Amino acid sequence: MAERPRSGGPVRVTAAGTRQPSLTDVAGVAGVSHMTVSRVINGTGPVRPETRARVLAAIEELGYRPNSAARALVTGRTGTLGVVALESNLYGPASTLYGIENAAREAGYAITISSVSRPGRSSIADAVENLRRQAVEGIIVIAPHVSAGRALEAAPADFPVVAVGGGETAPVPVISVDQRDGARRATEHLLALGHRTVWHVAGPEDWLEARDRELGWRETLERHGVPAPRVIRGDWSSRSGYEAGRSLAKEPKLDAVFAGNDQMALGLLRAFAEAGVSVPRDVRVAGFDDVPEAAYFTPPLTTVRQDFIEVGRRTFGLLTQRMDGGDRHARALVVPELIVRESTGPR
Repeated sequence: MAERPRSGGPVRVTAAGTRQPSLTDVAGVAGVSHMTVSRVINGTGPVRPETRARVLAAIEELGYRPNSAARALVTGRTGTLGVVALESNLYGPASTLYGIENAAREAGYAITISSVSRPGRSSIADAVENLRRQAVEGIIVIAPHVSAGRALEAAPADFPVVAVGGGETAPVPVISVDQRDGARRATEHLLALGHRTVWHVAGPEDWLEARDRELGWRETLERHGVPAPRVIRGDWSSRSGYEAGRSLAKEPKLDAVFAGNDQMALGLLRAFAEAGVSVPRDVRVAGFDDVPEAAYFTPPLTTVRQDFIEVGRRTFGLLTQRMDGGDRHARALVVPELIVRESTGPR
């Protein structure tokens, strides 16, 4: 026989016998009206603290779970946020998504993800519209590409949208890691070790982060009156770093390289080892991202760490502000950290 609440009313039972308590059941156990329980669950009216405590205790005792659809009708809130994400297994975009999911979960929100294979204007606009049809309360667009940043120009003005990345001119609130500052830190570190100049293996030109890291590297060299060597372009992969390393190993005056990400730095280390170029004795190498494996490269890699948990927290904060009518042009930067390891160690 199924349990009964203290009021004597029936508890709903499924065909399989699984107990599914209702709002009325909670009211019976707490000794209050169902309207009072509704106010506690939805936050729609004043309730005395001692009454609220009884209701919450009854919810815990019965294992009651509010009907999200019904609650949305009452509050106008679904407890769900949308994320437009690039289909990518690269460390940066994947870690950004994780940071956002972590922040939303801690705040009691669910996440619905709409993935795009090509970050163009129409694909992002379609993804945003798809999420709006699912009644999300706000949308985060992870926009690391130049084209994704431009696509934000079509973001709906009447709906809360924020971007991670997206560039300085995006017409929505933007959160990003200060990529230029991170590149500056890596380049300054190498110059401080006495190197005449620092070579750079850059990421793809259509990535905003690659552009900012290259700019930070170039500005730092200019500030020190150091000529900038030619940029070698990669595609974020270890393979492209390896090809860059094979080319750089032939440079007679090479003694310091800043790689645009850790995967390309890994390829550099392999190419240098094959060419008989010792790191750090002959060449010092720094990367960007601080992937979990960076500390286990040979040698362990000096790199720039991005705090993706903080990125997620700040992104969620900007979105909730926007949902409450906040500034549509807010900007926030997360400061990166230089992690020094043996790849730039003593010779």
